[in-house]
Amino acid sequence: MGKAVSLESKRFISLTLFRYIFFEMLFSFMISFLFFFFIFFVNQILLMAQQILEKHVPLGQVALLVLYSLPTIISQSAPFACLVGTLMTVGRLTSDNEVLVMLSSGLSYKIVFFPAIAIGIIISFLSFLTNDVLLPAGTVQFSRLWRQILVSSPALELEANSVKKFMDTVIVIGDVSGNKIDNVLILDKTKDGERRMIMAGSAELKDSGRDGLSLDLENAFFHSSKQIAWDDYDYARASLIQYRVSVEDMIEDLVNISPREMSSRDVYTVISEKRSELDTRINTRKSRLINNGAVLENILRAGTEGPSWNAKASNITSFRRDFNMLNTIMNDRALFIHLIEFYRKFAVPFGAFFFVFLAVSLGLMAKKSGQTVGFIIGILISVIYWSLLFIGQNMGLRVGTPPFWSMWLPNILCLVIGVVLALIKVRR
Repeated sequence: MGKAVSLESKRFISLTLFRYIFFEMLFSFMISFLFFFFIFFVNQILLMAQQILEKHVPLGQVALLVLYSLPTIISQSAPFACLVGTLMTVGRLTSDNEVLVMLSSGLSYKIVFFPAIAIGIIISFLSFLTNDVLLPAGTVQFSRLWRQILVSSPALELEANSVKKFMDTVIVIGDVSGNKIDNVLILDKTKDGERRMIMAGSAELKDSGRDGLSLDLENAFFHSSKQIAWDDYDYARASLIQYRVSVEDMIEDLVNISPREMSSRDVYTVISEKRSELDTRINTRKSRLINNGAVLENILRAGTEGPSWNAKASNITSFRRDFNMLNTIMNDRALFIHLIEFYRKFAVPFGAFFFVFLAVSLGLMAKKSGQTVGFIIGILISVIYWSLLFIGQNMGLRVGTPPFWSMWLPNILCLVIGVVLALIKVRR
């Protein structure tokens, strides 16, 4: 009796079949990964490299920029490759009747699920480490190299029909032909708080080396005003004005790294700081609202004969303004952006684990050409998943949907649908 139990146990955890299915899935994952890697690479990297090469940036620096951008592509490609690879493998095993042979030998569907879950866990952690460790490091190196490129070729930052912001300077650019620019508008602010607007019909762009760039504005109109006294302004016209933008101003945007390029720990630290600051602002605004409400209540209680009845309208307006401001503060957009990116850093990499349940369940239903059908279905699911993430992100920012559900709902749907399909298949 004991020998029979031991034999059944060995057949249930057949290491040979586990290794066989595991490496089949790993091979399909690598094929799928190369496919998605190529798609994201062309979409995000080659277009950038082409724009830089047009500015005659050395090929070595372009190659380094591409290298430092690879962690983003790897972290995006791995989860979807896990989905497609698992679908292709299980679909082929099912269409070739290999799963049927395993079941006929006394094994259960667990022999298919276990290798897939192992693959999903490994890929999820590797994808998370890539996104959380290599991506921030690559971003830092990318920023340093981009600064070096800007120092040697500042004209990279100015493109035709675009708007560029450098610290307190905004430049609106029209058509560009070589170094000639048509229709230039410059808005800036001096250290003394003076706001300036400069318009020119044409301009010539000149590189000033490490000093930045220079714009020779022809037929220019100049307008300046004090920030504290808008009715105190000056204006003038000139046939030629030389305007300079320093390199420090041009690379200022690179210093402020977005939450997507931070590690999860750094994003969490920023969230904690923003929440603390937000609580302070909310408490201050609530105190003002309570005080204004108390004053308004006293006015209404005193009635028309009260000394402050004439100030009722202004107090109501002030109360409404404070109430609306409180709602605006509570729905802080910057905090929402960081929260969404924080949950996204976990949802997308660990999507590989949740994909496994859906992929195995769908793969077990394959009839013929399981590998090809699995690849096509995997692509469709990837598109739907990415669309749900995009919709969730926009719903979180515009409607105020909880950030956790905005990012994790696609994973939860994959898990629920996969488990339901698996139960249906097993009961049959």
